[in-house]
Amino acid sequence: MGTHEISPPKELKDSSGLIVGGTAGIGLATAVGLAQAGAPRIMVVGRSTERGHTAVDRISSANSSCEVTFLPEDATTVDGAAHIASEAERILGGVDVLVSTTAADVRPELFANIPTDDIARIFNQLALPCMYLASEIVPHMTARKGGVIINVASDAAKTATPGESVIGAAKAAIVMFTRTLAIEAKRSGIRVNVLTPSLVAGTGSTERITSDGFSAKLFAKAAQQAHLGVPESEDLAALAVFLASPAARRLTGQAISVNGGISAA
Repeated sequence: MGTHEISPPKELKDSSGLIVGGTAGIGLATAVGLAQAGAPRIMVVGRSTERGHTAVDRISSANSSCEVTFLPEDATTVDGAAHIASEAERILGGVDVLVSTTAADVRPELFANIPTDDIARIFNQLALPCMYLASEIVPHMTARKGGVIINVASDAAKTATPGESVIGAAKAAIVMFTRTLAIEAKRSGIRVNVLTPSLVAGTGSTERITSDGFSAKLFAKAAQQAHLGVPESEDLAALAVFLASPAARRLTGQAISVNGGISAA
């Protein structure tokens, strides 16, 4: 048995966090969790200035000593990701924890009904932001010999679901990217994991896909299988904070489902 103590998630007092997609849902809940765990500096990135300012207030209320910054930016572009990284390095003094959880205005739809011109747009908006961000942030983490990256995909990456052909392909790309980057970056002390939720109650994405039409019927059936309860953003955030903490220092390359029992993906 080892002699080291198990470090609780509270020990993030030396870790700065960059949460892209951090103004709502899983991203905001994770930012709040990191602040509660003692992170001294947090930057949240999103496209809505109004939501950004609201997020800053909420995070600050979780830890009044945490320096919280909002950056309005779009991570779906190469230039946007580069700007996020440069501002994070400048303001935070370095990124110890990167959380990538960007959203896209995409609804599940049968493949036969997806216009060919939409395929690349859907795939790129979902799959590429975390890669753009990692491309900019990993060199800095490598220079500092350590860091944590937490991506957010979905169980569509693991379970074939009608209506999620392109979405599932994009999410699977995130999962395989995460696993491969974890192997490549481990020698630099960088850990990379990915969360794969299904439905997440109360998020804009879930409200959008369950409002009407084909996807509403699809996910109503899925919710009935969540006998442990449909997860909330805070459930994902708790896992993200653990993965960011020293308690998870041996964990990398893992794709972890949080779905309340909808599947054993």
